[in-house]
Amino acid sequence: GFPMKQGVLSVGRSRLLLGKGHSCFRARRTGMRKRKSVRGCIVSNNLAVLNLVVVKKGDNHIEGLTDNVKPVRLGPKRASKIRKLFNLAKEDDIRKYVIRRELPPKEGKKPQFKAPKIQRLVTPVVLQRKRARVALKKNRANKKRDDAAEYAKLLAMRLKEAKERKMERRRSSSMRKSQ
Repeated sequence: GFPMKQGVLSVGRSRLLLGKGHSCFRARRTGMRKRKSVRGCIVSNNLAVLNLVVVKKGDNHIEGLTDNVKPVRLGPKRASKIRKLFNLAKEDDIRKYVIRRELPPKEGKKPQFKAPKIQRLVTPVVLQRKRARVALKKNRANKKRDDAAEYAKLLAMRLKEAKERKMERRRSSSMRKSQ
């Protein structure tokens, strides 16, 4: 279907040239514009789907929508968000506070729970990898510095040798001229 666009005051569709900053369009390159079909913002009987959001709750309940409260199925997954939810300190073990979900029990088996894998959890392994990464970076920088110094020394030596050869040639040519 075609999306409804705010500000297009018609019932049907119209083709508009859309650019950066317009709704119903995402520019893939800078300065890109495209002519796209959009539906007007007036609601009519030829709409298949109309997505709405409840902004303000009135005095009475809407049956089947606001009368029953559904619990949130999943808890937070990121370490910092779990800390924020339970007001934990940095030293507390987050793994104990993960919200677990009980799976429907199978016959003759004990109940099973499902918990999310905690993201951005700082563990000893993560710290070890970070240390290794930093050490590798430092070693690379040192090696590069040493190689650069060695190359500069080699260049200076070659330059000196070239200078000596030049002086030797001058001396030999001046000796020939004097004879």
